[in-house]
Amino acid sequence: MLFPSLPTVEVTGWESGGPVVKVEGRSTASGACCPSCGIWSEREHGSYLRFPSDLPAVGRRVVLALRVRRFACQEASCPQRTFVEQIEGLTRRHGQATERLRAAGAGIGLALAGRAGERMAEMLGVRGSRSTLLRRVMELPDPDAGTPTAVGVDDFALLKGHVYGTVITDAVTHRVLDLLPERDAATLSPWLAGHPQIDVICRDRASAYAEAANAAAPQAQQVADRYHLWANMVRAVERTVMDHRLCLNSLPAIDSDPEPQWETPLPTEGSGGDTADPAGPMADRRREHHALVHQLLARDMGIREIARNLGWGRHTVQRYARAKHWQDMVKGQRPRSSKLDPFKTYLARRWAETGGKITCLALLEEIKQQGYQGSYTTLRVRNVSSCPFRG
Repeated sequence: MLFPSLPTVEVTGWESGGPVVKVEGRSTASGACCPSCGIWSEREHGSYLRFPSDLPAVGRRVVLALRVRRFACQEASCPQRTFVEQIEGLTRRHGQATERLRAAGAGIGLALAGRAGERMAEMLGVRGSRSTLLRRVMELPDPDAGTPTAVGVDDFALLKGHVYGTVITDAVTHRVLDLLPERDAATLSPWLAGHPQIDVICRDRASAYAEAANAAAPQAQQVADRYHLWANMVRAVERTVMDHRLCLNSLPAIDSDPEPQWETPLPTEGSGGDTADPAGPMADRRREHHALVHQLLARDMGIREIARNLGWGRHTVQRYARAKHWQDMVKGQRPRSSKLDPFKTYLARRWAETGGKITCLALLEEIKQQGYQGSYTTLRVRNVSSCPFRG
């Protein structure tokens, strides 16, 4: 029941006290093969106990007390004088866990990786930290890549700006086939020469990869994927625009769209609003920055060049360049709209009718019946003056 797939293991006893279940067992094989020379030996030299961890049983940890034997190698020329028997499918050399416990840890690590896998393993009663689960995954053999006929070749950074390698993927299954330590033709050519069945090589525009493909895989068709096509087009368009950026200064000015009509209109000249220029440290900085940007534009400098020389963001320079007057950078900001705007007239009238004695909760109930879907906080923060609903 404990070892159904291991007929050479015999259970000699068990203890079930406490949170740990201890199972005693031994091997029934008559001998073992030497790991160095492979010669069968039945000459027993001694024995000792091993305590590998096993899969939990009913939520309790299971530890095996496994009696293993040490055999003497009968081959005189073998450097291995003695060796310990290993039960296939159960133990390995220097292993502190059974093979099925290691397989369970590898499965959890593949599904959930480190920290999440550690939490799941603790719930299942499997002992193992996140590092242990990742080691179990790294111990797994690489899957068989088969015989790919279409591969993708690109570089990757081991240390960005300093150390690069080459990654080779299957263009059909998108699996990684191999990682090469360099990104030159001398490293890629032997790999391509060892796979003569390749018909398509999807690569970037690096001359080293083109040279390796032409030399080691002349039968393969060289293509570019969508990412490199798009990246190459973006770079080409950017270079073209940068080469002709001076032509943009001669374009006619574009009329801006008219400002939309807001419920609370901005003050204009002749409406009694404040038409004086803004003052203060912020206004002074905006005036100086606006004059500086337009002076540099008059010298036929581009937006990117100005941003690079001043250490500003490109969009910041662009806003100053589009503003005809420095006052436009301070005044004329659009007021924010809110869900309360359609009800401001009604709220102001109710406030005047009650002489300011009505509560916000009562007002909230009245406007909710009219379709208001906002919160009490939105209504309450407007109460900053004797009539909080003027705009």
